[in-house]
Parts: sequence; structure tokens; C-alpha cells
Amino acid sequence: MGRAKKIGIAGKFGTRYGSTLRKRFRDIEEKMKKKHTCPSCFTRTVKRVFAGVWKCKKCGRTFAGGAYLPFTAVGKSIKRTVRRIEEEKEEEEK
Repeated sequence: MGRAKKIGIAGKFGTRYGSTLRKRFRDIEEKMKKKHTCPSCFTRTVKRVFAGVWKCKKCGRTFAGGAYLPFTAVGKSIKRTVRRIEEEKEEEEK
């Protein structure tokens, strides 16, 4: 007699919706529910309030981010681009 695999947070769905969708849901849900690092006080106390809104429990800062993660890949690339443009402007002023 075999044993069932541990499926974690997706176990609430039982055998419904297929294994691939349950695994995908589990991965997203686990990343979303873990504590993230605050951009202002650098502690691991950021929790999701609702889709796209994140709040630090220590410093109380509320900020917008991704629906499932506080910092998205697109947001990081935009931040780098803005920083690069600002540096170029500073060099032109000198």
C-alpha cells in the first residue's frame, strides 16, 4: 500500500483540479504567505494585506508591489533603469 505525497497548502483541494494546477498553486501560495524584507527598515516583517498591497508590521510602511510578491522582476528592472538615467543626468550636470 503506497503513501500519498505531501502537498502542503494545496491539500485543501483534495484530488480536485489536477496535480499540476495544485503544485502551481502551492508554489505561488507558499511564496506569497512567507514573510518578506521591508524596503525601509530591512526586517523580515512584510505581509500581504490584499492583492498588490504590502505592509511592514514593524515600521508600519504600506507600499504597492506585485499581486503575489512584494517586488516583481519588472519592478526591479525599472528601478535599475531609473537609477541609470539619474546617474547619467548627474554626470551631464558636472
